[in-house]
Amino acid sequence: MASADIRRLFVVTGQVQGVGFRPFVFRLAEELALGGTVRNTPEGVVIEVQGLARQVEQFARRLEADQPPLARILRVTQRDLLPVDETGGFCICKSTGGAGHDVLISPDVATCPDCMAELFDKTNRRFLYPFTNCTNCGPRYTITRSVPYDRPNTSMACFPLCPDCQREYDDPRDRRFHAQPNACPVCGPKVWLSDRSGLVVARRDEAMRKLAAILLQGGIAAVKGLGGFHLVCDATSQDAVRELRRRKRRPHKPLAVMVPNLETARALAEISPAEEAWLSGSVRPIVLCSKVRGAPLAASVAPEADHVGIMLPYTPLHHVLFQRYGRLLSQERQHMPAALVMTSGNLSDEPICLGNREALGRLADVADIFLFHNRDILIRTDDSVLRVLPQTGETQYLRRARGFAPQPVFLAEAGQSVMGLGPELKCTLTLTKGDQAFVSQHLGDMENIETLGFHHEMSEHFQDILQTEPVLVMRDQHPNYLTTSVAQEMARKTGVAICSLQHHFAHAHAVLAENKHQGPALCLALDGTGFGTSQPGVGVGTNWSIWGGECLLVDTATLRHERLAHFAEFSLPGGEAAVHEPWRLAQAMLWELDMERSGQNGSPPWPWLPEFEQASAFLPQILRKSLNCPLTSSCGRLFDAASAMLGLCLRTTYEGQAAMLLERAQDLSISLEDAAEYPCSLIKSTATGRLETDLLPRELDTYSLFRGLLHDINAGEAVPVIARRFHASLIVGLADMARRLAKKHGVAHVALSGGVMQNATFAQELPAALAERGLIPLTHKLLPPNDGCISLGQAAYGQRMLALRKACPL
Repeated sequence: MASADIRRLFVVTGQVQGVGFRPFVFRLAEELALGGTVRNTPEGVVIEVQGLARQVEQFARRLEADQPPLARILRVTQRDLLPVDETGGFCICKSTGGAGHDVLISPDVATCPDCMAELFDKTNRRFLYPFTNCTNCGPRYTITRSVPYDRPNTSMACFPLCPDCQREYDDPRDRRFHAQPNACPVCGPKVWLSDRSGLVVARRDEAMRKLAAILLQGGIAAVKGLGGFHLVCDATSQDAVRELRRRKRRPHKPLAVMVPNLETARALAEISPAEEAWLSGSVRPIVLCSKVRGAPLAASVAPEADHVGIMLPYTPLHHVLFQRYGRLLSQERQHMPAALVMTSGNLSDEPICLGNREALGRLADVADIFLFHNRDILIRTDDSVLRVLPQTGETQYLRRARGFAPQPVFLAEAGQSVMGLGPELKCTLTLTKGDQAFVSQHLGDMENIETLGFHHEMSEHFQDILQTEPVLVMRDQHPNYLTTSVAQEMARKTGVAICSLQHHFAHAHAVLAENKHQGPALCLALDGTGFGTSQPGVGVGTNWSIWGGECLLVDTATLRHERLAHFAEFSLPGGEAAVHEPWRLAQAMLWELDMERSGQNGSPPWPWLPEFEQASAFLPQILRKSLNCPLTSSCGRLFDAASAMLGLCLRTTYEGQAAMLLERAQDLSISLEDAAEYPCSLIKSTATGRLETDLLPRELDTYSLFRGLLHDINAGEAVPVIARRFHASLIVGLADMARRLAKKHGVAHVALSGGVMQNATFAQELPAALAERGLIPLTHKLLPPNDGCISLGQAAYGQRMLALRKACPL
């Protein structure tokens, strides 16, 4: 120990485990001739360095400046220690466990260029090995059982390293130094091909060759990947895609396509620079891209859309499959692109399959062949889906899962731990810790026992890996949601407090939390349907109702909630049946406008009569008697009614289908200003049985909007023009309403949330219209605007509620 030596302790928190951070620290310390240690601990990465003062100071600067590309440092604390005798140089010490921690687990990372080079190098021992990885890429979240992130705490624990892999793991100068999933063909996981009975038909590379041949012949395969199984078929074969749709019971919803490289992607879709960055980066989500006219894709891949979801391979297994598939394709169909449908390995509305036996049991009637491997997937994770909005260049998340989870959303303030259980559809789960909200990957629709089990898995897993237990559990206000039962069961077992939050106020709190907005703001919550409220201070009226087109006043500091306005209410004849048959909504609107019969006053025949004439004739009776005809203020249902009125969609097979077809039909060459011809103004409440009073929420006059649409239909106007006028008039009506109510209540910020904000026209033109009126739009930047954000809003609200109770106890 030299007399000039100093010793300093650093504690680094954030995404610093599983990203090559300790090897980076080792090499940096060695370069600067520093002694000391580095280890993973529950508190983060703990470093002690000793050496000359100027070298220690340089180490401190470069620790953050030169951090590995996958690292995400949140905080570095440091303090000086007394120097000690350092004779062994710098070393990496064994990780330590303990209660509580401040570590972020890394998401899974796409194969890096170095591993790709090895994968296709015939002289390399990992040539075509489907599980090649290093500290810069590979599985993380999906194989992690607990922290600290070390091999014994992952699903790689059952694969002892061979001598060659052990040497790499122990060599500080090697790219695989302390790479926890490190493996090779000698010591690592293996693949094999099985038929529907589970009989093994091929192993290792022969399995990949046979799989490629079966796919080229039109077969359907279940392929075990990183976060679960994919169902795979030839994306250029109409017969194969149609058969997959039939077996999967998914008749119309678009399917994702995987291609080997950007060159192939450009043959199928128009790829912008921003989309290219997402496709080829380290996350590699599904990116919605505009179709190339005449592209050689099966028409049934995305039969009702102008976009196709494309992704590039993100695991070595995918790369090897495309190498084998591409070679066969070049021999048999030289001019066809290598494009494979890669859709979630499940039946519609169920979670993605995770284990080998589970896949055989659930997918035996769907897949002809199964590609298995023996690296356990501990956390099932679907592919993420996003798009780049062409007018603004902003990224909009549609499904947040692989590559993003479990990265946290940072809140404006720290608080006690709260769990948000999420909604019914597009459910996620959120657990807060300090000023971080950990939002789970997409879990699915909470409508079956399988998704309920997945929800329970993630609840337990989050509490385990974050080593925190919630003091409050938040649920949706709907009494019959499965998440309500989950909350009640948690309270019974653990005694944890539970509280509910209305669906659309949860939307508001979610987008405000993402933007770290504190204080009052308006929120336009625009979606399909959500259970309303009649509780004092949160709504007006004596009956529960179905909301969906809401202008809300929300103060995140005081938790003041007020429903200022909503869309004019109309009936849902048949209740849930009206959601799946939009013609019912169109006819309900017509009935409210005193049009009971088709062809009345010389109007064109209703487009649904050829298919639904008998049911249509019966509808006025149930409307007149209000039999199973709940009222709704839903924006999404208004879109459905317009879509059916134009004959675009009379029956839906997936959520949002009717609205998507209406959006697609627009003539976007008409400007917003020129298209906004239909009246859509703010009026006093016209609800039956209510007194006209300023105490009631105002209504957006969507009946006049619909009447304008009917006028154009009767005048023989083209459907693209009418669809454009509908969108533009509603956007202008919403923006004018927001300006009026913002001025009245003295606020400037307008938050936008709800599934309708997935409509690209609304996502781009509504914020712009608000800004033109001097308002500040707040949109989702990290989560989808759909119900995938609800759990965050619940948790953020609950955390603030606890803070207020602590400050002002009852």
